[in-house]
Amino acid sequence: MPTVDVINLSNSKVGTLELSDAVFGATVNQALLYEAVRNYQANQRRGTAKTKTRHEVAGSGKKLWKQKGTGRARMGSIRSPLWRHGGTTHGPQPRDYSYQLPKKMLVGALRSALTAKLRDGGIKIISEFSLADHKTKTFAGALSQLEAPNKVLVIDNSDNKNLQLGARNIPGLVLLASRDVNPYHLLNAKQILISESAAKRLSEGLA
Repeated sequence: MPTVDVINLSNSKVGTLELSDAVFGATVNQALLYEAVRNYQANQRRGTAKTKTRHEVAGSGKKLWKQKGTGRARMGSIRSPLWRHGGTTHGPQPRDYSYQLPKKMLVGALRSALTAKLRDGGIKIISEFSLADHKTKTFAGALSQLEAPNKVLVIDNSDNKNLQLGARNIPGLVLLASRDVNPYHLLNAKQILISESAAKRLSEGLA
């Protein structure tokens, strides 16, 4: 089992924690990670791109000239796609890009992402996020003590109002509960800060 140091917000070691080998010591599956990230990004798409067809663009419905005898090609409407300012043929229409990834694939991708981040030194286990107040400056100072980079993922399951309020205005920081973590969040962060209780929950829940 991987054993990691547990530190406090002052970046001082206060203990150790044994993590599940099945979760934090799994084989990294690149194909699963790709599918999980692709699924997350597809589910985030709004799918609102739309063009107007010939029935939706503005313009008269009057026939431009008589059918025969002018020597010109026959034309029934100024809204035809052949004309400038006419409708668009086969253009994009609103659609839903989301799809569901099988649960076993998602769990496998989470294990791969956690293993890869731990192997690369991108995970720090925090004993608890005990902040004196809810000010952003206080939590930013703690991040500075932890030498956290700009893109940080904080995982904590407690109902910590000081943490929730202090973290919401810090650029590049994402705060999630362990049940909401997606492989995309893990791979997108440069540093992951996990509370000890959340790390135990992940270690037990994904084993």
